[in-house]
Amino acid sequence: MSALSGITVLEFTRVLAGPWCGMMLADLGADVIKLESFDGDDTRGMGPPFNADGISAYFACCNRNKRSIMVDLRVPAARPLLEALVGEADVLIENFRTGTAEHLGLDYAQLSAVNRRLIYCSISGYGRSGPGADKPGYDYVVQAEGGLMSITGPADGAASKVGVAVVDLATGQNAVIAILAALRHRESSGRGQRIDLSLFDTQISWLANVGSSVLFSGEDAPRLGNEHPSIVPYQSFRTSDGEFVLAIGSEKLWLQACEALGRDDWLRDPRYINSALRVKHREVLCAEMAVLFGKRETVHWLALFERVGVPAAPINSVQQALSHPVAKAHELLVEIDGVPMVGSPLNFSASPVSYRRPPPKLGEHTEEIVRRFGFDPVKLRVEGAIR
Repeated sequence: MSALSGITVLEFTRVLAGPWCGMMLADLGADVIKLESFDGDDTRGMGPPFNADGISAYFACCNRNKRSIMVDLRVPAARPLLEALVGEADVLIENFRTGTAEHLGLDYAQLSAVNRRLIYCSISGYGRSGPGADKPGYDYVVQAEGGLMSITGPADGAASKVGVAVVDLATGQNAVIAILAALRHRESSGRGQRIDLSLFDTQISWLANVGSSVLFSGEDAPRLGNEHPSIVPYQSFRTSDGEFVLAIGSEKLWLQACEALGRDDWLRDPRYINSALRVKHREVLCAEMAVLFGKRETVHWLALFERVGVPAAPINSVQQALSHPVAKAHELLVEIDGVPMVGSPLNFSASPVSYRRPPPKLGEHTEEIVRRFGFDPVKLRVEGAIR
């Protein structure tokens, strides 16, 4: 038994944050029914690459373990089916533009009247209330507006987005946390509730130590590229044939690194005797270290630091990362019916995640689901409710 076996989730979402939430719940054992328009989730067309069945890699990354039903929510004939689904659901996830759910009769007020135990999770760009409620929300835009781009990229170059949609992914994971908490609350109260999550709120919270430093100091955060604002050395260095990263995050590691490098003079230098002073004198210290590391190959320095237990690593490509021995040992690469995917990072001793279904074709399970709830698919097709 998986952790969420017996939990039914209705997913009215597209692109990434909502589908990511739905897939995580599905990996944990929930039955996730993805309700799609006749056009389908936007990511179905986001490619290349596509596989032989026309499934895009983007769609595949966040939609395994789900069943897909094509339904036109605007057609009155679809309403009885939707209410039947809602009546048996535990969780509903939606990321409509603000006001759309109300227009379609799918807002929390109306659906909680159908099922008082329903946990209704809204995901939006800027929340369902306040000055940004009517704005569309995309990861890239929120990375910019939420401060992340200002601290990402070369110190002397342009601001940059992160290479993957981290705000979407973080919001999806926040949604999972909130849903699990709401399920726990329902056990004692017997009632569901509404959850309101936004990409913007998630991004502000994910400023973490950088946001906290600005609040403490009153000074804006600089862009430091691969350097760290409050730990030195904690950055990338060039070698004679490449580049690697070094992460000396404690005084113990500083001692180990200096001894391994044969630089006891750095341990005695009053400019470097603690973390705060190393931050103050980062330019001088890192310039000295850069000269040293430039004398030998990357493999030499990585082997040296590995011997003494100091964190250091090559800067791998995505292909190299996916073929990493740790990724293989932890079985992070999975394949379902010929569709390759990155698996779940969650590991349990008693209720493991499961991979039961490949990413569904558009409307693949429409007839199965419609019949399960006692409706005639032929009649609903004639009425334009499903395809």
